[in-house]
Amino acid sequence: MMWSAQDVARDEVRRQASGLDVAAVAEKVAEAAVRERETAERLRGNGSFYTFEMDRERLAFIWLAKHAEWRRVRDLMRALGWGVYEPEQDVQGSMWAREREERLAGALEAQSASGEQGREGADELHAEVWLSAASSRLLRSVAYRAGLPPSQVLAQLAERIVVGEDGTVSVPPFTASQ
Repeated sequence: MMWSAQDVARDEVRRQASGLDVAAVAEKVAEAAVRERETAERLRGNGSFYTFEMDRERLAFIWLAKHAEWRRVRDLMRALGWGVYEPEQDVQGSMWAREREERLAGALEAQSASGEQGREGADELHAEVWLSAASSRLLRSVAYRAGLPPSQVLAQLAERIVVGEDGTVSVPPFTASQ
């Protein structure tokens, strides 16, 4: 995964904090604390998530990271006596933003390069898949037992897909193997 929970949090907080005063940042810290607690409770099963909502664990990690980042911005502003947050003045935040931009540029370059190679195998598909925690654990377990990376187990599943006349999709039982 390209963006960690910390990357997401740092980027969002940097953009949202721009121009806010210390009181407004303190409100954001309080809001993030509430969201962190709520998502942690939902992660433990005390609450409902909508069917199409982001993976519970990832959402909880993002709010944990956002809370930490809002606190960092608040503490920085207090320590340096800033009236408002200016992202350009935040040395640590600026360094993280540059690192994100470099990773994004590298990923886009790699994607472009693989696109050149991919033209040869135009029918091939490269996909990034987000799975629930339960599905991820099951996939990792199967992959471990087969001595394969999870992506190869998914590829073997995909190779065995059967589509019925009525559009139903199934995979006949098989043993993942090298």
